[in-house]
Amino acid sequence: MDQLTAAGTGRAPTMTCMDTSAAHTRQALRPVKRLVASYLALSAATLVAVVLLRHHPAVVDDAVWVRTVIVVASALLTYRFAAGAARGSIGAYRRLRIVTAVMTVAIVVIVVLPGVFPVWLRVEQSVCGLLLLAVVVALNGRAIRSLFQPA
Repeated sequence: MDQLTAAGTGRAPTMTCMDTSAAHTRQALRPVKRLVASYLALSAATLVAVVLLRHHPAVVDDAVWVRTVIVVASALLTYRFAAGAARGSIGAYRRLRIVTAVMTVAIVVIVVLPGVFPVWLRVEQSVCGLLLLAVVVALNGRAIRSLFQPA
């Protein structure tokens, strides 16, 4: 049987409204997933750097360890929520909006507090914050918000 025919009817398969809606949601959230993936990659690379620099207490102290582990864990969850939202999950979309907003605020606090973290980590967190800010703006924009409005 030809792969292009629908259940042997001789006609090409057509997309249902649900298929179209899901495809539209995936397409709309593609930039968000890329931003979150970048946040995850940067966070993981920072954790690798912390592991490699662990014998340099002037560069990596206990606060840096704790912060980088928390950020990687939150980045993993954030990516999971972004993937779920891209599949159309309203719950994942809500969790993604909350987590990205909270993490953005936490990053701002970390960046502005003097002396708590080394400059290199504050710079890295600034980049993470900008990535998450872009996610927050996109998620709260009319285009994406309208995809998750109750019917």
